[in-house]
Amino acid sequence: MEWANQLCENRQFGSKMTDSKYFTTTKKGEIFELKAELNSDKKEKKKEAVKKVIASMTVGKDVSALFPDVVNCMQTDNLELKKLVYLYLMNYAKSQPDMAIMAVNTFVKDCEDPNPLIRALAVRTMGCIRVDKITEYLCEPLRKCLKDEDPYVRKTAAVCVAKLHDINAQLVEDQGFLDTLKDLISDSNPMVVANAVAALSEIAESHPNSNLLDLNPQSINKLLTALNECTEWGQIFILDCLANYTPRDDRESQSICERVTPRLSHANSAVVLSAVKVLMKFMEMLPKDLDYYGTLLKKLAPPLVTLLSAEPELQYVALRNINLIVQKRPEILKHEMKVFFVKYNDPIYVKLEKLDIMIRLASQANIAQVLAELKEYATEVDVDFVRKAVRAIGRCAIKVEQSAERCVSTLLDLIQTKVNYVVQEAIVVIKDIFRKYPNKYESVIATLCENLDSLDEPEARAAMIWIVGEYAERIDNADELLESFLEGFHDESTQVQLQLLTAIVKLFLKKPTETQELVQQVLSLATQDSDNPDLRDRGYIYWRLLSTDPVAAKEVVLAEKPLISEETDLIEPTLLEELICHIGTLASVYHKPPSAFVEGSRGVMHKRLPARTGSGEGTESPDVGNAAGGSAAEAAPSIIPSQGDLLGDLLNLDLAPPTTTGPPPPTSGMQMGGMDLLGGGLDSLMDESEPLGGDIGGSPAMGSGFGAAPAVMPASLNAPVGGGLGDLFDFGGGVGMPMGAYIPPKTVWLPAMKAKGLEISGTFARRAGVIQMELVLTNKAMSVMTDFAIQFNRNSFGLAPAGPLQVLTPLGPNQTIEVSLPLSTVGPVMKMDPLNNLQVAVKNNIDVFYFSCQYPISMLFVEDGKMERQVFLATWKDIPNDNESQFQIQDCHLNSDAASNKLQGSNIFTIAKRTVEGQDMLYMSIKLSNGIWVLAELKVQAGNPNYTISLKCRAPEVSQCVFQCYEAVLKN
Repeated sequence: MEWANQLCENRQFGSKMTDSKYFTTTKKGEIFELKAELNSDKKEKKKEAVKKVIASMTVGKDVSALFPDVVNCMQTDNLELKKLVYLYLMNYAKSQPDMAIMAVNTFVKDCEDPNPLIRALAVRTMGCIRVDKITEYLCEPLRKCLKDEDPYVRKTAAVCVAKLHDINAQLVEDQGFLDTLKDLISDSNPMVVANAVAALSEIAESHPNSNLLDLNPQSINKLLTALNECTEWGQIFILDCLANYTPRDDRESQSICERVTPRLSHANSAVVLSAVKVLMKFMEMLPKDLDYYGTLLKKLAPPLVTLLSAEPELQYVALRNINLIVQKRPEILKHEMKVFFVKYNDPIYVKLEKLDIMIRLASQANIAQVLAELKEYATEVDVDFVRKAVRAIGRCAIKVEQSAERCVSTLLDLIQTKVNYVVQEAIVVIKDIFRKYPNKYESVIATLCENLDSLDEPEARAAMIWIVGEYAERIDNADELLESFLEGFHDESTQVQLQLLTAIVKLFLKKPTETQELVQQVLSLATQDSDNPDLRDRGYIYWRLLSTDPVAAKEVVLAEKPLISEETDLIEPTLLEELICHIGTLASVYHKPPSAFVEGSRGVMHKRLPARTGSGEGTESPDVGNAAGGSAAEAAPSIIPSQGDLLGDLLNLDLAPPTTTGPPPPTSGMQMGGMDLLGGGLDSLMDESEPLGGDIGGSPAMGSGFGAAPAVMPASLNAPVGGGLGDLFDFGGGVGMPMGAYIPPKTVWLPAMKAKGLEISGTFARRAGVIQMELVLTNKAMSVMTDFAIQFNRNSFGLAPAGPLQVLTPLGPNQTIEVSLPLSTVGPVMKMDPLNNLQVAVKNNIDVFYFSCQYPISMLFVEDGKMERQVFLATWKDIPNDNESQFQIQDCHLNSDAASNKLQGSNIFTIAKRTVEGQDMLYMSIKLSNGIWVLAELKVQAGNPNYTISLKCRAPEVSQCVFQCYEAVLKN
């Protein structure tokens, strides 16, 4: 495309005649003729010949055979001819690298030409010739051009550095071009500054961790000065660069905003959106009570409104960006509702986007206007638009409570139109209104039932069935209505079948005497005649509930439903923050982060909005109360199944040595659903609101598995907390150097008398993040033992050998050998009793032997278990008090600092320490290899050998084992 653009540029140098003659069909033997013309002595003939060559090249003919002849034409003073030859060179240099070297001398010579246009042309072409062989020859000419006296040459050379870096990054770094580029940011010419910024940004994208654009207040000032004078594309480069800068404080942030604000009135929409991006980011740091903050909000509205008067494609891009801005700061456009009203000639994609923004801006002040518009839209001819308009009315009812009655009335009017798709959409949204406002609008059910026969879409049928089931006691013929759906049960979609099953079970629980036959019929259809596993499973659950405990069935099926929230389609807050940082790019149109659609080797940096520094407010925006709250949960910690026939499991194990002989996988990280605590999204599987309270066939005592600490931080981190945690942050940890990890002494696990002369003793250790099983094998028999292998039964934390048991030489009579077996935590999981019990099978040439041992749970404490203080406080508050266990550690004669050091050696980290009335209180965190967090408060009284420890964890089952570890570490 580079040469195609230049071809267009060349046209201005051509004669007034049309150039179409060069593209006409040529005669036989044209290559030979062109060759002769290219070697002609007449300049005009030569130029005509090069034009013919370029024309042939443009239409896809192969004219690479003329390479040497075209290159010979480079030696000319004619700028037009030189441009054409360079164009040809760019296109064919890659396929003829050896020939391209012939042109190097001319490049070097042209870079010193008195005419700056020729110098710039040479350096631009050098950057476009992507041939490794000749790049090193171009370094010297490029260095000269970067320091050229003419700004046009310098700006061209700056872009050339980025292109050269793409071909050979190491060469550019070795030649010091990056430092020269950084110096160009201080250039006196604004276009040179803009191109230098563009080149550095391009290079930084391919090296996300390099700090190429080392922005500081001085360089920011230079960029802002250049911003006023460079071209529109230069302004975009500079604004995008500014958006990556984080100001030191709110004063600097305000200063930058003041200097960027004039860009909002630019004619180019890309400049406007880039300026909006900078302002949206820096507004985060401004205190809301500042006068300037309010002024800035007012200034942001007009440019966004102006963007909507452009052509439809630009409108769509603007609307997608406005959608993000409105979710972050609805107050910017709260008075501009009218500009989002749909015009009759808007394309459908613009109409749907405007509709979405109208709902987001709907409030008590403008709801009357919005509803009048939406009712009008519902009579349009475009089916998709009408459907969305009807849904929008329902969303208004849910969002603005005062308008609910008017919305329901509007929906009923629309149902009376008897337009099939309007009726169906209305029923779907009325179901949601019932969920939001129970026992308020049920009087409309009769009207809905009249339209039952006209429903043919699965979602509408499912919604109607839900309404009938939910309000069965108010509908006299509910059984007849549901029975009518049952007639074609197998022809219905899964969504309708599942809803029908639940609705009939609800009906049965409300009117058991009248509907026994109906419920048996639907349960039979769902379980015996259906091949859909979801439907069958739900049918069996209902059947068992109804047959074993009808009271429990009533509690489950007729449980009170939580009210639905007003905005169900808001973008998750952390993603919204990232998208705000990408306003004006494809990410803001797709509403996806760049990492979701940018492929290739270039790293994609995840951007975040800066934290507010001015007024110390906790929340970032009125509509994003707990910004960390909704971040997408990563894999939750695994649920531990219950103990089965353990001996049977071991007998069925394949005891051949594992095939993997490499190093064990690291045990601290994302195994068994381990979680990145600060990345957000830590779901607790122990939550009472989960539909399944325990494991199927498992132990109810274990609940739904092990949870982890939440990433959500409360709005006020200084709120008082039970147990005196409120001023946790006022005290330093005061922790010295940690001692080594505690390793229990070896014990005999398998006596010789039980294993035909083989005695096994051992212990467990954790070294450099790897769990080791230290074994001592002693042969007390009279025969040689060989072919050793080891296997573990399923266990609570998925411990498994990470490699074979390395007994490399036969074990003779009365011989002893020490073996260290690395373990991983990615094996099969099952809850054991006690939790840290491990069942092992060892095989040799004589037999297979079984034994049990208990590992100290401290082996599973990972190295990244130190929580941030604020997260610790938030997590402690978030874990229910019922999950707290208290223990006494007796006869321990260490002071608090010594205890802290000793515990840290075993990856038990002290977060903070404080002293209350002569008693030291240590707050500690532990992270297990499967992502479970344990929080502890250790109370140490000077002169008192008894410590009190309180443990809090989402999986309280581990607390006893953790306490045993504390006791073992502190007493040994």
